[in-house]
Amino acid sequence: MHGTILFAVEEAAKEGGLFDLDATLPLMAVQFLILAAILNQVFYKPLGKAIDERSDYIRERESNAKERLAKAEKLAHQYELELAETRKKAQATIVNAQAQAQKNASEKVAEAQQESQKVREKAAQEIEQEKQQALQALEQQVEPLSRQILEKLLGAELVK
Repeated sequence: MHGTILFAVEEAAKEGGLFDLDATLPLMAVQFLILAAILNQVFYKPLGKAIDERSDYIRERESNAKERLAKAEKLAHQYELELAETRKKAQATIVNAQAQAQKNASEKVAEAQQESQKVREKAAQEIEQEKQQALQALEQQVEPLSRQILEKLLGAELVK
């Protein structure tokens, strides 16, 4: 038995040993290169292309999202400015309306005071006229009354 193993080792040594460099090695290398080329064409390039497309898609979506976010922030800022301006205008309108209302009220009060002043003046004139009329009526009655008093005091014959 010992001899058979030795013979197999000697045979193997004659053929090139553990690494026999006959046509099998180049054939295996060619097969490996063909397999690598086929895998590259069938699997690696489409997979790389899909990965690149997905990466481009993600990059594009991220860029679009950033643009939309910037636009939204700009619009929000613009709306805030417009809102502040609108509030200022509304406040100014309120102040103007209050001032106008105060002015109208003051004018109405002044008109009412003028009207009451006119009514008082007219009443005073009417009272003055009535007073003058009453004085004239009294003056007209004073002379006959004076004569009657004199007649009664002095007698009717002396007064004429």
